[in-house]
Amino acid sequence: MDSVGIQIVEGNPHLRSLLGWHLQQAGFWVSQAAGIQQAKKALESRPFSLVVLDSDLPDGDGIEFCRWLHLNHQMMVFILSARNSERDVVTALRSGADDYLTKPFGMQEFMARVEVLVRRLRAISAPLQLDFGDLKIDLVQRRVCLRGQFIDLTPQEFSLLYVLAQAQGVALSRTELLRRAWPEAIDNPRTIDTHILSLRKKIEVDPRQPDLIQTIRNVGYRFNIELLGCDLENCGIGCDVLPGPVAVHHSSSLG
Repeated sequence: MDSVGIQIVEGNPHLRSLLGWHLQQAGFWVSQAAGIQQAKKALESRPFSLVVLDSDLPDGDGIEFCRWLHLNHQMMVFILSARNSERDVVTALRSGADDYLTKPFGMQEFMARVEVLVRRLRAISAPLQLDFGDLKIDLVQRRVCLRGQFIDLTPQEFSLLYVLAQAQGVALSRTELLRRAWPEAIDNPRTIDTHILSLRKKIEVDPRQPDLIQTIRNVGYRFNIELLGCDLENCGIGCDVLPGPVAVHHSSSLG
């Protein structure tokens, strides 16, 4: 069984079952959902590496759900859609989709595109851990280990910690943190303070006197790499960890 978990979110039960069967035959761990609410519930218990997502679902807009996934989870999204205009494709890709395939389509093409996405996942997975001595950030499983203990972080907290750590000790403004951590968000930059406070409670020895995440007056926040004894040459910073969009669309026979 492949370690890559794939979630299929498709409103058509026949197509959903068919896609699931082929993916399972290829050795992937597969979860199926008929709509957005089922998909979100499944995400609460297990992270997935790839979501195969119908753009038109019975309980909501798949493209909006794609945007939500992009903001809250680091996973690849493969859109299947009957919408075939260039505008629809561009909207989906800009909403966080990594690939887009129009219905109807052939199963061989579908599986080939999945294989491309999985190869990209594997290509970026090997070095995707930032090691700061006592603090390790796993960018594949989206887990944080501090002093030998795993820390339970929300998706927002994880993204914020990653951006701070990747800055290599450089102080970042609230606006810059918001832009890098949640590119699609329209929140007030001051909401960063709330997330920083929550993050400090989970990773600082004394949250009232933080050592890891420092406040830099009139600037913003800085991650104190020196405190952890990090070797910048070997910590893993600099990897391109956020995959961009791949291909566009084609049509054949399934869907």
